Amino acid sequence: MQMVLFSLILSGLLAWPGTLLADKPRSPTIDGWTVNAPRDEIRPEFFIASERPLRLGIRADARPGLQGYWTRSFPVQGGEYYRFSADFTAPGVTSLRRSAVVKLHWRDAAGNKVPQDADVLTSELKNYQAMAEAEHPRIDNGAVTGRAADTYRAPTQATQAIIELHLQWARQAEIVWSDISLTPTAAPPPRKVKLAAVHFIPKGPTAAESCTQYDPLVEKARQQGAELIVLGETINVVNSGREAADVAEPIPGPSSDHFCRLARQHDTHIVVGLFEKDGPLVYNSSVLCGPAGQIIGKYRKVTLPRDEIAAGVTPGTEYPVFETRFGKLGMMICYDGFYPEVARELSMNGAEVIAWPVWGCNPLLASARACENHVYLVSSTFTDVASHWTQTAIYDHAGHALVIGQEWGDIAITEVDLSRPTRWPSLGDFRSGISRHKPETVPESSPPR
Repeated sequence: MQMVLFSLILSGLLAWPGTLLADKPRSPTIDGWTVNAPRDEIRPEFFIASERPLRLGIRADARPGLQGYWTRSFPVQGGEYYRFSADFTAPGVTSLRRSAVVKLHWRDAAGNKVPQDADVLTSELKNYQAMAEAEHPRIDNGAVTGRAADTYRAPTQATQAIIELHLQWARQAEIVWSDISLTPTAAPPPRKVKLAAVHFIPKGPTAAESCTQYDPLVEKARQQGAELIVLGETINVVNSGREAADVAEPIPGPSSDHFCRLARQHDTHIVVGLFEKDGPLVYNSSVLCGPAGQIIGKYRKVTLPRDEIAAGVTPGTEYPVFETRFGKLGMMICYDGFYPEVARELSMNGAEVIAWPVWGCNPLLASARACENHVYLVSSTFTDVASHWTQTAIYDHAGHALVIGQEWGDIAITEVDLSRPTRWPSLGDFRSGISRHKPETVPESSPPR
């Protein structure tokens, strides 16, 4: 009788949810895929949504901070290129960029990190052995679905790629990964482009005359192969003796038409700054003219200095990025450079190059904006180099000025390859991790701190 009673009690403990003798969370495995979490106390639920086709799921309950991932090793040949791709659906996930994460780790046969031997920055951390850090494939997504995909060169000593498919920091949500592949592919073609900035102050006195004064400089830049030519800020007011509201013009309008004709004549892209009039409002704007003679887009300066505020200029509210034949271009203007938000929003929207017409700004901030976003920054200024302030220059991913305009009328021009990442010795490809690691923005409605 006592044995029967003990058996009944033991059975009840095993079956009762939350008892010390309850089963541990199930760890499903399939086709070489296993599951993992940093710690059991923040482990989400793992499940196999379907076996054929293979669909791997992770589910988070109401607890905060849950993290877990499916993982598998794929064999690779060092020095060869591979294409990774995986689709996902993520109902309930509020921040796909932070919660739907893929990591790719290059390892040797023993599972150790291997040296990174391509695209490594050598100007900093000179005595540091660069190891292959985690890759973060780019994610294109809608509201609840998306695809993580990218192409990589395996480091020379790598023999395996370890893929991790994550759900992290979501609550009352799940993700299902599907169509997962890592396959050999050809090396991506180079995407070389010559970027140029004109170091020049128009003499006015009219907007039309200032526009034509740029004509020989645009021709000079294009003769050197420039695919993008960046000109100065608000050139329709420079040396005019007039106020912003007096010279502001619609876009399209006379000045933008002039530069679109130039862009078409020289088969290139031109960015120029103008005071824009739109109804009763005046904006400090930049226009992107394309090689077909069209306006590809415009940007309205978001951060205004006190003088522009006093003059009744209205700030913009958007951070557009435009497709061009050489890549994705964003624009910012002068005082925008004093604040990290503008360049960060443009880079988050996909900008590979930022054109920056600028009267004046701290050159350290130009370096910072390029470096913290891993973009090429092309600045055209009215500041003389002798002032040790803003430079007409082109900055690389590390924030270094590759070329600087020294004399008035100089063309600062250099060629870059947009297909190549920049890998820091200690951080790897920093740009690929920005969207995964960038903190969530505190709502403006929050009380001041």
